[in-house]
Amino acid sequence: MAVAGAALALLGAAAFDKLGETTTVEAQAPTVTVSSTAPRRAGGLTDEEIYERDAPGVVQITATSTVKTQTDPFGFLPPTEQTEQALGSGFVLDKAGHIVTNEHVVAGASKVLVSFSGQDQIRATVVGKDASTDLAVLKIDAHARALTPLQLGDSDAVRVGDPVVAIGNPFGYDRTLTAGVVSAVGREIAAPNSAPIENAIQTDAAINHGNSGGPLIDGDGAVIGVTSQISTGNTGEQGNIGIGFAIPINLVRTITAQIIKTGRVEHAFLGVGTQAVTPQLAKLFNLPVQHGLLVAAVQSGSAADKAGIEKGKTSVIVGGESYLLGGDIITAVGGKPVTTETQLSAAISAMKPGDKVPLTIVRSGKTTNVTVTLGSR
Repeated sequence: MAVAGAALALLGAAAFDKLGETTTVEAQAPTVTVSSTAPRRAGGLTDEEIYERDAPGVVQITATSTVKTQTDPFGFLPPTEQTEQALGSGFVLDKAGHIVTNEHVVAGASKVLVSFSGQDQIRATVVGKDASTDLAVLKIDAHARALTPLQLGDSDAVRVGDPVVAIGNPFGYDRTLTAGVVSAVGREIAAPNSAPIENAIQTDAAINHGNSGGPLIDGDGAVIGVTSQISTGNTGEQGNIGIGFAIPINLVRTITAQIIKTGRVEHAFLGVGTQAVTPQLAKLFNLPVQHGLLVAAVQSGSAADKAGIEKGKTSVIVGGESYLLGGDIITAVGGKPVTTETQLSAAISAMKPGDKVPLTIVRSGKTTNVTVTLGSR
């Protein structure tokens, strides 16, 4: 299965995406809206209402970089330099002018421009970026009244079947809206540096090259993810086939806060794989807790391994899902309850390598605290 970032790379007058497709980008692409008779979303908003509310906060990003190309097949002549542009999307985080996008959109860029209407272009500063989560924060100098920050939702509350819309700039068509549903949650996708991004949201809303960094929005008009990748399967096609992925907004919130504060991100690492305890699982197997995280895997040499965290040994299948029982159950991190993998990931991501954190675990029916010294990813 091929997976590609949804940024569009432009070279010269013609447009070429990073996977080799050729297309033509219109300088003044029409704005796409939807009919006012569209059905209302679960949050009570129509697609048109979501678009009118959120589109002003969505931007087009053009990142310019210089690349060296070897044109002499024999290697006698020095490489030639060419200017390359990557086209992506982003959205406004706050009235201070911070904008979130994908790291792969601005990676290696010497100049980044942000456009709101397709006509204006504002020079942006890269505050910081993180290849491990494929996120970057830009900053522009604009009056607060001209900025429309988007409301951030809760990706932990996302469920399969939830209606969503994506707003972005596919192939340069500015502020295009596409609609669909959440196809799956809890997906793992690979970041530009091959680090795993957990709990990604899968959607069938059309996402194409140029959508990278744009918002995936729920029925209330709140952002639940940052569109990042598309799967091309084994078809060889390089456009949308109905399988796209978004980075969960709860992770985005944590990472962007670190970037805005310090300009960089340090990733603490616990080293466990977990599965959420469900009421059905707890009842069937008489588990000592109704909520928590089963430890299904412990990475050798990790912080969890050094602290003696134990993984499950007995495999069971409930509701078509496989679980490992008999190991530790994590119920809290630093005294705060955790019931989902996203909550555990967010709690660890908010800390730094070397931090000592107490984990509340249930082992053999007894609750105890284990202090873990976090490692680095």
